[in-house]
Amino acid sequence: MHRPVSIKTKICGVTSVEDAELAVEAGAWAVGLIFHRPSPRACAVPEAERIAAAIRRRALVAGVFLNHPLDRIVRLNERIGFDVVQLHGDEGAAFATEVGRRTGAKVAKAARLTNAGDVRALDAYRSVDFHLVDGPGGGETIDPALLRNRRSDIPLILAGGLTPENVAAMIDAVRPFAVDVASGVEAEPGRKDPERVRAFLAAVDGAAVPGR
Repeated sequence: MHRPVSIKTKICGVTSVEDAELAVEAGAWAVGLIFHRPSPRACAVPEAERIAAAIRRRALVAGVFLNHPLDRIVRLNERIGFDVVQLHGDEGAAFATEVGRRTGAKVAKAARLTNAGDVRALDAYRSVDFHLVDGPGGGETIDPALLRNRRSDIPLILAGGLTPENVAAMIDAVRPFAVDVASGVEAEPGRKDPERVRAFLAAVDGAAVPGR
C-alpha cells in the first residue's frame, strides 16, 4: 500500500524578511524572490540578501528571472546564494543548462500553458531540475487536461491562479510535485496576508496525493 505523498509549497513574490519568515514558519518549502524590475513583486537586492541569510537551511531560496543575461544571474547568485534559479522568459534549453553549471543551483524552467504545444515545448527542457507550469495569465488556473499527455518525468511545479480556496482541487487534478503561489496569498502586490498564507499551506497539507 502506497503512503500519501506530501505536496511542497513555494511562496513567490516575497519582498521582505517579515514575509519570508511568515512563509517558512507556515511550512513553505521554498521562497521565491523576483528580480524582474517591472513586477510589483520585484525584490530589492539588499533585501534579497537579508532574506536569504534569514531563511538559509530552513527553506530553499529561489531567484526568479525573465530573460536576464547569464552574467547578471551569476553575479546575483554570488551575492545572494540561490538554491533554485527559476527562468520565466524565453530562455532556451542550452541557456538553462549553463545557468545550472555556472551557479551550482537547481534550475526550474517555467512556461505559460495555453495549448498542448506549450507542454511539448517545455518537455524539451530535459536537463533542468523542475518544470513549472503557469496559467495563461490574469489570475487564471491552467487547464489540467493540457497535462494529460505530458511525457517528461521531471518534477512538476504547478502555478497560476492558485488560492487557498482552489489549491486542493488543482492538486487533485494535476498531482504535482509542488505548488507555487504569489498573488493568491497577498494583502496587496508584494505584501503577503498572514491568514491567507497559513490557509494556503493548510489546504496543501490536507491535499496529499497517493504515493506513486
